Amino acid sequence: MDQDIISKKDLLELTGISYGQLYRWKRKNLIPEEWFIRKSTFTGQETFFPREQILARIDKIKNMKEDLSLDEIADMFSPEAAAVSLGREDLLKRNIVSKVSLDLLTDQLGIGEVVPFDSILFGYIVEKLLQDGSISLEEGRLLLQTLADHYPKVQGKGGELIFVRKLGIATCLLHAGTGEVYVENGARIAARVNLASCIEELKPKLM
Repeated sequence: MDQDIISKKDLLELTGISYGQLYRWKRKNLIPEEWFIRKSTFTGQETFFPREQILARIDKIKNMKEDLSLDEIADMFSPEAAAVSLGREDLLKRNIVSKVSLDLLTDQLGIGEVVPFDSILFGYIVEKLLQDGSISLEEGRLLLQTLADHYPKVQGKGGELIFVRKLGIATCLLHAGTGEVYVENGARIAARVNLASCIEELKPKLM
């Protein structure tokens, strides 16, 4: 059996949740429809899930449901933008961005004292990639401009930001799906960021 997926039976046993809970969470949009994978087996049709994603999601739901309603948790997991803005100083105090990333946002996008969610998200992504060494400051400008120009086209649909480098020259792509991406010979994918995952990480930091 594919090690990257887990059967529904094994999932319920491993996590201790019930069949009813699983499908209630699905109805509440806590677990995406596309994670329910139907496969033919020797016993007939069975349901499987992407192992790492579903286990991480169930762990988060179990940890959050003591303090939040299922609707509030669903909003946290939604790829939709949050209806929230923050002041520049708040972004620094909450360690969402560093002064370097905030200065990049200001120079490239001209943000004011109050920063809307989309710009916070862009800064958060740049900060992650700067911190792990995936991009340079100049490449951060390219990344911010790509997001500013094209993010509205994929907003609410997930998608990925992909950074490709060849012979020291970088380019940035915004991919509407999450499937395989193939690049020309000699080029390599330097960074690949799932936008929905970043939004999910970011929202609790803003509350």
